[in-house]
Amino acid sequence: MSAELTLGPNLFHWPTEMKLDFYNRIADESPVGTVYLGEVICSKRTPFFEKHLDAVADRLERAGKNVVFCSLSEVVIKRERNLLREWAEQEGRDLEVNNTAALLYLKNKPHRIGGLLNVYNEETMAYLAGQGATHFSLLPELPRAAIVNLGSRAKTLGVGLEVQVFGRASLALSARCYHARAHERTKDNCQFVCEEDLDGMTLSTMDDEPFLAINGIQTLSYRYLDLMADMEDMKSIGVTHFRVTPHTCDMVAVTKMFDDVLHGRVTVEEGEARLRELGIDAPFANGFYRGQAGDAWVNEPISA
Repeated sequence: MSAELTLGPNLFHWPTEMKLDFYNRIADESPVGTVYLGEVICSKRTPFFEKHLDAVADRLERAGKNVVFCSLSEVVIKRERNLLREWAEQEGRDLEVNNTAALLYLKNKPHRIGGLLNVYNEETMAYLAGQGATHFSLLPELPRAAIVNLGSRAKTLGVGLEVQVFGRASLALSARCYHARAHERTKDNCQFVCEEDLDGMTLSTMDDEPFLAINGIQTLSYRYLDLMADMEDMKSIGVTHFRVTPHTCDMVAVTKMFDDVLHGRVTVEEGEARLRELGIDAPFANGFYRGQAGDAWVNEPISA
């Protein structure tokens, strides 16, 4: 498989018009080959954009993008089970699973495994491939040593392997909504307060150091992943797809930078310099891939 840049699902609760403008720009200007669509964090957000999904998908496909529809990451109540079943029953769509409950409805239909579903080892990968999985997006906290093993098994199984290389990393999910609780609201009466934080709500330590970001039920890293310098190494160990996660920064520019480096049109040094010129309002991290603290930035070259 040739290396491909992908755009992950939008994790945040952006206004509808903002989302529509975003995907129109991606269709017209971004070099990504695959775009993941759908609400993956909170089922309450689904009605705001669901009616636009088919039109957005059509626009992206006419622009030459492969479109993948993503499942919810948590399924707790009957309404969410119904949404999951409707999602799984789509015909002619490429689907990405983010919750094991979805596997019940797929009945061995070809599907992808998303980065919000924990696949840590080769045996899990082999089992899911036997159930119809054709592509795996890995957790962002996996170190290189683990990806080496998964890359080897993925090649044997003939499945795609994807790693997030840009954006805040998803660290945990909860049945409770942190965003609502922080504003003294309940999950059922959240009033969609997460819309106030378009890249997540910063959570600081008691020493007032930014540490994490909150997005509804999701905990994210405060720092943005930047594995631009490691993409060539990843290709050598079996990674076939490289995911960037949407944020409010200029994502067309971000995807162009990563795609240029991925395909050797510019050097890593030039790409990194251009990325930092965007003025992203958070520092970068690459520690997970290098087997160190996830919020670390390590300048030394990767060692096999």
